[in-house]
Amino acid sequence: MAPYFHQPEALVRFSEEKMVKVNLYESPRMFCDVYCLRPGQEQKEHTHAGNDKIYYMLSGTCQARIGEEIRTLAAGQLAVAPAGMIHGVRNESAEEAVLLVIMAPHPDLSRA
Repeated sequence: MAPYFHQPEALVRFSEEKMVKVNLYESPRMFCDVYCLRPGQEQKEHTHAGNDKIYYMLSGTCQARIGEEIRTLAAGQLAVAPAGMIHGVRNESAEEAVLLVIMAPHPDLSRA
């Protein structure tokens, strides 16, 4: 596999209707996305039985739920949702928020 270099900030985009997911990279082993949330938008709480997820805040702030704990993530902070643990993010602020999101193994491609 060839090396891959990307500048995620160049792909940031928002929608009035819902959170935008921008895929940066994927393989059968993992994926890496940028999530773009306007105020009030969210990734609904959910679980993945066999996949770990990392949320890394690039800009703005979001409320992150991991298990029973809810914390505010600011730029430069991260949260890790181990496999089987409920998780989700919501932009409760008045500003746009951007997160880098990594999941391994890839939930769709690993079954292929």
